Amino acid sequence: MSSFYRFDDLYIGQTETLSKTITDADVTMYAAVSLDTNPVHLDEEVARRSRFGARVAHGMLSAGLISALLGTRLPGPGTIYLSQSLTFHAPVRIGQTVTATVRITDLNLPRKSATLRTTCMVKENVVIDGEACVLVPSRP
Repeated sequence: MSSFYRFDDLYIGQTETLSKTITDADVTMYAAVSLDTNPVHLDEEVARRSRFGARVAHGMLSAGLISALLGTRLPGPGTIYLSQSLTFHAPVRIGQTVTATVRITDLNLPRKSATLRTTCMVKENVVIDGEACVLVPSRP
């Protein structure tokens, strides 16, 4: 298991990243689990005629990397989502590598919560950005 943090360990500016190359299997499995079978994700012929010109991954598949970061790395296990805003800027194509980054922008001591800037990029291009607010476990 990766290292993880308690509320008292956190500081503004603290950052963590996670990268994943999106595969055809990822898209197919995500469609099965989420029940989002939009043909733009699954059908090459339909997708070719779409605004994207080819199949694209589900936006929430890439956004899921943010959740993975929050729950496993920063802050880590025990973190509870309170909110997440997302703005989708560009599609992610099968075979592209998405790098998710979370950066702490605010800490609320009485509530033991953290606000984080969340971003997903493909190379130098922002594909998703937003903000998350989470509850962070404290030391016993």
